[in-house]
This record gives sequence, C-alpha cells and structure tokens, in this order.
Amino acid sequence: MEFRDYYKVLGVERKASDADIKSAYRKLARKFHPDVNPNNKDAESKFKEINEAYQVISDPEKRKKYDELGADWEHGVSQEEMMRRYARQQSEAGARGRASGRAAGADFGGGGGDFSDFFSQFFGGGGGARGSGRGRGGAPRGFSSYEFGTEPQRAPDLRAEVEITLADAVKGARRRLDLVAEDECATCGGSGMISREEKQGKARVIRSAEPCPTCGGTGVVQARRTLEVTIPAGVTDGTQLRLKGQGGRAPRPEQNGDLFLTIRIEVNPVFALAGRDLRVNLPVWDYEAALGAEITAPTIDGRVSLKIPAGSQAGRVMRLRGRGLPARGKEPAGDLLYELKVLAPTDLTTKERELMQDLAESLKARGIADPRAELMASK
Repeated sequence: MEFRDYYKVLGVERKASDADIKSAYRKLARKFHPDVNPNNKDAESKFKEINEAYQVISDPEKRKKYDELGADWEHGVSQEEMMRRYARQQSEAGARGRASGRAAGADFGGGGGDFSDFFSQFFGGGGGARGSGRGRGGAPRGFSSYEFGTEPQRAPDLRAEVEITLADAVKGARRRLDLVAEDECATCGGSGMISREEKQGKARVIRSAEPCPTCGGTGVVQARRTLEVTIPAGVTDGTQLRLKGQGGRAPRPEQNGDLFLTIRIEVNPVFALAGRDLRVNLPVWDYEAALGAEITAPTIDGRVSLKIPAGSQAGRVMRLRGRGLPARGKEPAGDLLYELKVLAPTDLTTKERELMQDLAESLKARGIADPRAELMASK
C-alpha cells in the first residue's frame, strides 16, 4: 500500500502547531465535503483522506508514533519488545531444536529462520528497519544503537512503603530497606539477546543471535539490595519521597530509575494526627476542672506542665502552638491540642461522699441552673 504523507494531505509543515493543523483541516473539509460536492467520487475520496490524516496527526500520541515510524506507525513495536520477542522465539525454538537435534540461534549470513526474517514480521522487509521506541538497554551486543534507531532509556522506577512511628514523623528517622528490583541484565545490556559478529573489511556483520543465558531473554534480572533511607522530620501519612537513581539499575548511572517511597505512620495510642496537628484526649477530675489546676500532660517527646483554668468544661481545647508536626516546605508547623475529658471520681469514702452531698445541696440552695433544663425545654 502506497505511503501517504498526512502532512502533505493537509498542506501543513511537519512542525505545524495543533491550531494550524485544525485550521487546515477545517478549510479542506469544507471544500471537499460530500454535501458541497454531490456525486463527486474524487471529492468523496479526498474528504476521507483528509479525515484519516487529521485523525492521526491531531492526536498527540498517534502523531508521535507516525513521526517515528511513518507508514508503519499502526503496527510498529518498540525495539526492546521486538528484541525480546525474538529472544523468546529463539528460546522456544532452541527447546524444540534440542529435541530434534538442531541448535538454537539464528544465522545472519544465510539459511532459514534468520534475524531478517523476524524483522520482516514487523516491518514487511529486511533487517534494516527502524524500531519505534527506545530499548532500555539500547541495541543488543554486537549491534549499534544507531543501526537500530534506538537510544538508551531509563531503567524502571521502584515503589515501596515504609512504616514509621509518630515520633519518627516529628523528629525524623533513618530506616534500612530491603529491596527487590528488576535491574537491566549486564550480560546483554537489557536487550535479552547475545549476538556474534564478524568483520568483513571495514563493516561488521552480525552472524547470529541467541537468548541471553543470564536473563533467559527477558533483558532483566532480579536483584536484592539494602538501602539506608533518611526520613525527614514533618512527613505526614501518605507522603511520597523520591530517591533519585535508587530504582532499577541501568548500565549508566544517569539512566537508573528512581525509588518512590510512600510513608505510612503507625497509629499512636495517645496522639491522633489531624493534618499537621496532634490531638490528645486529656482526662481531668471534675474538681480540677471546677477549681482550676496545674497538671502534667504528655507530649510526643516528654511531658509539659499545663494549667487548667477554673470552670473548664468537658470538650474544651487547650493549644500548645508549634508542638505538632514541624514545618516542612511551605507547610507551617502544627499544634498540640488537648481536649479536656472531665471525669467524676468513684469509690468515694464516707467523708468524701458527705462533702459531695454538701456541695450538691449548696449549689441547689443558691439556685444554680439545672444543666438539663435546656434539653427539657426543647421537648
């Protein structure tokens, strides 16, 4: 099928903007629309061609593939995927070959089942076609990246979670992580294949290619490593830290992937995290709330002396500014909030009970309002 240059179809440059492409399409669509050209087969065919071109180069992803692959844009595959499929094909062929006495691998100098035959499955021709994407390890050993139209790509990123205490979130911490990563195979450079080449004059000729024995043709190997991580003070639950270059490993350090570490904060039995604030339910006796008192209250890293004002009611919140999570980036430090929970003493002695009874009678005699009067009035 003849290759159609969609840019020429629409009459725009290859570097045309989206607005230019849309404008050109509208002008041509109006000109060749079937309603404007009834019973005109040439105009109808041109209108279909215009629409086909616009559907491709008005879509950023399709346009990118079309620019890279041209006529092959719809069924092209990345260089990495092509090489791995070939490696898997050769691995399977090797298993069948061992059963029948044949050897695995492909002869590039001639004979059936060679690498150019495999290329033709994707490009409809010889082995000089260009791949669509970037193989993680570039071209297989013995191949030039430029011969295959590839360039090195970053190794994959890793994702992990680490659980820390609330105290760690406030003060910062260090953690040791045991990671399992998929690193690029050093033997084949991530291609999944090992090739054999020969020199013919000044040229290099690839004679054969076989699945990499180290990675089995996958291009990656599992690697275990331990990493010391610093958790900065002020992180919240769900904070994601990016550790550059600590993901999958590539042949060159600048191509390493990154590690994205999600922070999870353990539930604390005393302190609840509310945004950047720490909240505490603080029990006080009823007489402390009534008379006022100076009590000892907990903080995340010790204790503090706290004055309870006389006449405090249950639910009153007392605030220590800046004693929550510390500031991080543009986020200010949180506060430490104490919510009073007023308790009545139990297991009273006879003397204590008499004193409480005297208090009740005194309050009643003074006409202190019934605390439930408002509830009764609403009935």
